[in-house]
Amino acid sequence: MVIRAVDLAVERPDESALRDDTTALRWADVNDVLNRVVDGLGRLDLGPARRVAVLADNSVETVLAHLGGLLAGTSTVPVNFHLNTDEVTYILEDSGARVLFVGPTTAAVGVEAAGRAGVPLVIGWRCDDVDGVASWEAWLAASADAEPSPDVEPRPNLMYTSGTTGRPKGVDLPPTMFAGGGTMTEHVAALATSAFAALGSHLVVGPMYHTGPLSGVRLLAAGIPVVVLGRFDAEQVLRAINTHRIETTVMVPTHFVRLLALPAEVRERYDVSSLRLVAHTGASCPIDVKRQMIEWFGPVLQDSYGATETGTTCTISSAEWLEHPGSVGKAVAPFQAIVVDDDDREVPPGTEGRLYFEDATGRGIVYPGDPEKTAQAHLRPGVFTLGEIGYVTDDGFVYITDRFTDMIVSGGVNIYPAEAEQVLAEHPQVADVAVIGAPNPEMGEEVKALVVAVDAAEPPDGAELIAWCRERLAGYKCPRSVDVVETVGRTAMGKINKRQLRKPFWESAAAESS
Repeated sequence: MVIRAVDLAVERPDESALRDDTTALRWADVNDVLNRVVDGLGRLDLGPARRVAVLADNSVETVLAHLGGLLAGTSTVPVNFHLNTDEVTYILEDSGARVLFVGPTTAAVGVEAAGRAGVPLVIGWRCDDVDGVASWEAWLAASADAEPSPDVEPRPNLMYTSGTTGRPKGVDLPPTMFAGGGTMTEHVAALATSAFAALGSHLVVGPMYHTGPLSGVRLLAAGIPVVVLGRFDAEQVLRAINTHRIETTVMVPTHFVRLLALPAEVRERYDVSSLRLVAHTGASCPIDVKRQMIEWFGPVLQDSYGATETGTTCTISSAEWLEHPGSVGKAVAPFQAIVVDDDDREVPPGTEGRLYFEDATGRGIVYPGDPEKTAQAHLRPGVFTLGEIGYVTDDGFVYITDRFTDMIVSGGVNIYPAEAEQVLAEHPQVADVAVIGAPNPEMGEEVKALVVAVDAAEPPDGAELIAWCRERLAGYKCPRSVDVVETVGRTAMGKINKRQLRKPFWESAAAESS
């Protein structure tokens, strides 16, 4: 095998390489399975795009399907296992995948979607009783444990971005997230230069249909032991860090909130001193939450701000963040941050406006097969936006204040909800919050807060929260009303669909006025 696993299979064959909640594989085992996956895929007609899809919960097999696909020169397509049959069918058809890998919890949906999309082969682990699924174990047994060619050209994953409007769009994992190289040998050599690969064991926390958790797959190719967790459980994360002396991981702010919610005696039970790098992405992290995490884990947190379409555009270390709390850091090569006003004119440092990034390579964002959506993301060629409102300081630190579509216009005044959210999130009775624009017959819109209580039995008083906010912000930025809700609908990566949160209020107002 061209990856480091072949050396470790000889040098330390019995050392743990890859494990999940139920299975542990040695380097020798990993090498054997990957060889067989590569051989098995090599026997199939995968079409010109050479795409295979993976619809499965986190597991050892999920890692091996993705990594084996990479080493076989295919583009693997991670599919969100929460999707329904219609949504999975669309992705299979749109991607042109010729093989679908499934697990026991996704087999039924996978088989039906594959049938609709014309995918000829579904391969699944631990689902022998599901019609239409070829056994993963039998498929591996029928394939050869033969060393594949090191000259195979690596292909990036095809990722599907969340579809808040219309269907999600497939985008190739961008050059900033994919090690590239003309051959697999060059690709693995490039992988070995990453900050994660320079450290030790890696913990996969989030679902592997996201770019951050999926990065753990490629670390295995560089010889880094990987521990994979299933559905998120805060104490299980601490237990894994303690037991396996985890050094690196990728999380989102929601994970931090849930970890901090554990009782002190539970948190103190586990040693997290092995951690050396905790990257976090997916959504803006509340200042108080991040400060508590740095105090607990140490100065090992690193914010990686960006998107699936672009990779990381800004980054900030713990030390930098403590000096610039709330910032997502400075733009990283090949990007430069630019802020413009409503007339697309660049504004001075410290001035809030629409945030864009200039890509020195000229690439920007590319949505294959959708030039219209590609154009919409750009101010001009190579200058793109992730839809955020923000500002850049004199010394280059970027601050995000909101998204274009989240802006509230009340009485002709533009209000950016992120400020009120940050203040309300610091209230001791608030576990989570989303601030939205609700209909107001006089002002057009008014600021409304949807709040999740720390203790549902003792929810916070709305008037008290409004007063709390008014003590810390200008009055027009504060909510006029507060609803206590069970959830604000955060995704696994910590994002909120505010259009969906606003919808029932606007529909109700429209019905009353009709």
